[in-house]
Amino acid sequence: EKASCSVWLSEAQTEFKRVAEENVTLPCHHRLGLLEQGSLDIEWLLHVSETVQKAVITYSGGHVYDDLNEEQKGRVSFTSNFLAGDASLQIISLQSSDAGKYICKVKNAGQYEWARITLKVVEKPSKPKCWLEGELLEGKELSLQCHSASGTAPISYRWQRLSEDEERTEHLPPTSRVNISNPGQVLLKNLTQMSTGLYQCIATNEAGQESCVVQVTVQQAQNIGMIAGAVCGVVVGLCLLLLVVRLTIRRKEKKRYEEEEAPNEIREDAEAPKAHLVKPSSSSSGSRSSRSGSSSTRSTANSASRSQRTLSTEATPHLTPPQYSQKETEGRETEPKKVDYANLMKMGATLVMVPAQSRAFQTV
Repeated sequence: EKASCSVWLSEAQTEFKRVAEENVTLPCHHRLGLLEQGSLDIEWLLHVSETVQKAVITYSGGHVYDDLNEEQKGRVSFTSNFLAGDASLQIISLQSSDAGKYICKVKNAGQYEWARITLKVVEKPSKPKCWLEGELLEGKELSLQCHSASGTAPISYRWQRLSEDEERTEHLPPTSRVNISNPGQVLLKNLTQMSTGLYQCIATNEAGQESCVVQVTVQQAQNIGMIAGAVCGVVVGLCLLLLVVRLTIRRKEKKRYEEEEAPNEIREDAEAPKAHLVKPSSSSSGSRSSRSGSSSTRSTANSASRSQRTLSTEATPHLTPPQYSQKETEGRETEPKKVDYANLMKMGATLVMVPAQSRAFQTV
């Protein structure tokens, strides 16, 4: 509907309602273009509030100014021949900030005409967010939630069930209940396997609608127990495996450490080397031992003189140094001494005849 813009209809108002992202044309017609061409002025103003207004587009001094504010820059223009009488305003890609009261003022040769137009911009709901609250178990309760973050109020919400192929809609389960104070919430009571399926929420207002879909999968309680048990078993198994690996590594490290330290330590349970009683004839070669055996028979006196020392050495063989035995043997072989048997008998000495060959192999 077009309203005549004149001084007599200055109080007339027209209201337009458009959806965001659409285009709109706000009408303004005048009869002042037939007067002086050089003095024609056209001005569109937007009253954002009672105290705030801003220029949208103007024509003055033969020039058009359409970049007067950043929010509408590049989106506003005159629709046709504004000089001939059609000063209508076109706004493209409407935004919510474009809403408000517009005033069209036309002045020429001291005469004025204007029009008042109210523009409402409505936004359809933003794509809603769907989510679930509750337990997906048989016999439990589940809440379906739906909400659009933006959109012109009021926004209504409606839940419905979709078929598996999403080609047709179905009714909600009989046990479902809609929250009257919050239509975006639906409560599903006493869940069963029949409650499993796709659920769609549709958010609607006067500008349009958007929807979202959520999947509901009801599980049996025993299945949940089996799954939980399996998960616990896997966790315990992994813990035991890690423990075994750790113990094995520690055991190998300990064994390697003991092998590295063993050459530097003296084992306490090792047996001490046994001392061998070396007779005078043992330091010489085999042939020398034979000669010593035959000579020992002839030097009986020499053996008797050392009988006391020999008995003492045999009693404590481990205290006799090998060096002493060797020196003493050499001395006995080179310097044989003759001993008086009668004197030895008087002194109480006891003769002990030990075959040289058997003593040579006697060990402690």
